[in-house]
Amino acid sequence: MFLRGVLPERHLNDETKDLVKLGVGLVGTMAALLLGLLVASAKSSYDTRRSELTQMAANTILLDRTLAHYGPETGQIRTVLKAAVARTIDQVWPRNGEASGLPSQAGADVLFDKIQELTPRSDPQRALLSQVQSMAINLGQTRWLLFEQTGSSISTPFLVVVVFWLSMLFVSFGLFAPRNATAVIILLVSAISVAGALFLILELDHPFSGLIQIPSAPLRNALSVLGR
Repeated sequence: MFLRGVLPERHLNDETKDLVKLGVGLVGTMAALLLGLLVASAKSSYDTRRSELTQMAANTILLDRTLAHYGPETGQIRTVLKAAVARTIDQVWPRNGEASGLPSQAGADVLFDKIQELTPRSDPQRALLSQVQSMAINLGQTRWLLFEQTGSSISTPFLVVVVFWLSMLFVSFGLFAPRNATAVIILLVSAISVAGALFLILELDHPFSGLIQIPSAPLRNALSVLGR
């Protein structure tokens, strides 16, 4: 709107307006495509991590039940498993609201060591021990895969280009917009809406913090049944 007041009148004629409309249409189309890619990337990353968390919770319960069927000598191992899950919940979803970090490896190491110390006394126990070892390894892989994906899935150059294109769109809108309250409010609401969309994309890209974080319910539900 400020540029409109300082530019010569010949820069605002109908031919210029038509050319600006063509350029804005092209930029708008490219911005929409790139914005769609960002949304798809962030949503896919969010859904993948949420699925991995649910799978980890289910595998934890299955491991606990298998240990229970092995025999009473696995009581200490089940206690260690429950403590490790509780520690993971406190580290990823801290009650004080601080940024979550990687969980400690100490609990997982103790769990693996305790499992290796088991000495089967019958064929059923040997079969169960083999399953326990396999499930413990798979659980550890899923656990670390989940937390190694804490980095951003959105390319920074993509985000910068989208913001630049959207900024140019609003510059062109203001260039030919009348100077009145209605125009200003419409442009402001539109800008807030677009900024809100980018904000949601960035929130989806950080699923363990912020407003749209993955709930801890699967692990908490698993914790409630462990050791029974």
